Amino acid sequence: MKKVAIFGNAGGGKSTLARQLAEATGLPLHPIDKIKYRPGGEEVPHDDYLSIHTDILKQSEWIIDGFGCVASACERFSAADTLVYIDLPLLTHVIWVTKRLLKGLFATPEGWPENSPILKGSLNSYRVLWLCHRKLTPAYRQLVADSRGSKQIYHLKSAADLKVFLRDIRQVVTH
Repeated sequence: MKKVAIFGNAGGGKSTLARQLAEATGLPLHPIDKIKYRPGGEEVPHDDYLSIHTDILKQSEWIIDGFGCVASACERFSAADTLVYIDLPLLTHVIWVTKRLLKGLFATPEGWPENSPILKGSLNSYRVLWLCHRKLTPAYRQLVADSRGSKQIYHLKSAADLKVFLRDIRQVVTH
């Protein structure tokens, strides 16, 4: 596990899992939202984002969580040796986006640039939830199925799976 792509629908705990995985493994963490957006929420020019993303992929080790855009996601999935797909029930994503919104009133959510507009970002997450569920979820499931022979795959389908995954990774790293 040297190059890890963590992906899934909005509000699924990708950033929290990525941070905990980075702490456990010592791999450098690169949240997509912090690459794609500046502090305050202003979007980085697309070509600059793609350039930064490509530079990260050239490194020998990384964890990247999030989507970005179709082109960068495909490039990242191809370059990764490990895919961690968080595939929770849609209702769980809705609840966790709401929880992040409420917590975001008091502190910047995990993986978000400082001073990001929490309400705007959360409303965007709600908008993306159904689209991702309908369009990306089937594609992600196919990616996971197609990659089984060539990559390490972790297909996490519940909050319990997230906990077990982290527990198992920590055990491997400490032994």
